Amino acid sequence: MSAAITVYVPRDSTSIALGANQVAAAISDEAHKRGLSIRLVRNGSRGMFWLEPLVEVDVLSRRVAYGPVVPEDVPSLFDADFLDGGDHPLRQGVTEDIPYLKNQERLTFARVGITDPVSLDDYLAHEGYAGLQQALQMTPAAVVQQVLDSGLRGRGGAAFPTGTKWQTVAAAQADRKYIVCNADEGDSGTFSDRMVMEDDPFMLIEGMSIAAIAVGATQGYIYVRSEYPHAIAALKEAIAVAGQHGYLGDNILGSGRTFRLEVRKGAGAYICGEETALLESLEGKRGVVRAKPPLPALQGLFGKPTVINNVISLASVPIVMARGAAFYKNYGVGRSMGTLPFQLAGNIRHGGLVEKAFGLTLRQLLEDFGGGSESGRAIRAVQMGGPLGAYMPASQFDTPLDYEAFAAIGAMIGHGGLVVFDDSVDMAKQARYAMEFCAVESCGKCTPCRIGSTRGVEVIDKIIANQDHQRPQQIHLLRSLCDTMVNGSLCAMGGMTPFPVLSVLNHFPEDFGAPAERAA
Repeated sequence: MSAAITVYVPRDSTSIALGANQVAAAISDEAHKRGLSIRLVRNGSRGMFWLEPLVEVDVLSRRVAYGPVVPEDVPSLFDADFLDGGDHPLRQGVTEDIPYLKNQERLTFARVGITDPVSLDDYLAHEGYAGLQQALQMTPAAVVQQVLDSGLRGRGGAAFPTGTKWQTVAAAQADRKYIVCNADEGDSGTFSDRMVMEDDPFMLIEGMSIAAIAVGATQGYIYVRSEYPHAIAALKEAIAVAGQHGYLGDNILGSGRTFRLEVRKGAGAYICGEETALLESLEGKRGVVRAKPPLPALQGLFGKPTVINNVISLASVPIVMARGAAFYKNYGVGRSMGTLPFQLAGNIRHGGLVEKAFGLTLRQLLEDFGGGSESGRAIRAVQMGGPLGAYMPASQFDTPLDYEAFAAIGAMIGHGGLVVFDDSVDMAKQARYAMEFCAVESCGKCTPCRIGSTRGVEVIDKIIANQDHQRPQQIHLLRSLCDTMVNGSLCAMGGMTPFPVLSVLNHFPEDFGAPAERAA
């Protein structure tokens, strides 16, 4: 073996937590002992977490996967000639032919797991910055129109049309405008933002640069949750490299356009994922929700017009610009256009990331990709949309993954994260957890959220205990309290906390000890 063979070991934090660094070191040491020349590349994760650490070898320009690998497996891999794709119990075959990957539509995640995340050369070799190059040749208004035409909606949960937000900021008159990326990914079962930042940070940088060109902004901030040290490190390294090569700074690629970008570490509060609380935190204040109007698009960061988009929203922009709005719009159904990276977590056999066009059903995600529950028991409930999302019963698993279809049944797709529960779950405890979560994480500004969540926990405790045999009356009180929170809260924190609670009352009343009347 004269030429060095390329071996890929992920640097993604999930893989590192499962021992990827030790596996990489073991492979390097074993190759040295055997006098073999290898080129070790730390790529991103493919998102098949049950196979991590997943080691890939470049064999005749195709990657062969082995996993999950632990350091003790490394000598036997070399004995089996894995550098030539040799057979081994851990051999998964050609990576791109693994059904979990092969059956996806990876647009936003096209490079994730393939490239070295902080190599600009790798990024450029895989269509990187093609979208920015295209945007620089267009008028700002044409860039905004392209995003509008693509049908891209906010991937952070609200599903508001991204182009409409940009259009508002572009039309605003101000001496300074900002682009803010909401990377405060705090919902349960979500990790797609983290994977973008760790495994393809240039894509997010490019998306933010295109947004800046479109609306006339010169400064950007990525607000990253403090629990993501690997993401923060990757972003800072990529930003420095982009600046050195003219993709950020005072004269982007000689165009005369200016855009500077900085990373800001989050304040460690769930509420700071709400866009106005995030702005308060960015300004150095306590993360408390602002009343609207004014909208952040008109008076946002430091009172200036501000685009606030989620990581996946911004990371979807480069491919829209590179391949055109029609290409992106061709994926999906109805008003849910393009793709979404769904994240499978909880009691699921094959947890990981699945990027698919909107339109498949929840059941397809759970069974065809997830492989059913990890415990082998029947799946009883799935929570989508984070801790504020409804718990969906098995009778709703055939609902197509489409924003409007989910809204019609009182559920939400949100950030695309789902948490799976088998039939051993106590749904009354899950309802209590939702209320308690709100009580702990509320910013405290409005009474329905601050007081309502605390009273909600107390009422649920009384229902569970059937205190004074008043369960029906307490259930009625809980529904009334939920109604007050939905209609009286200042933001989605209090306004959506009742959704998981009501879904348990409606679909799993037996867990409260007695049938409960369904909401109208």
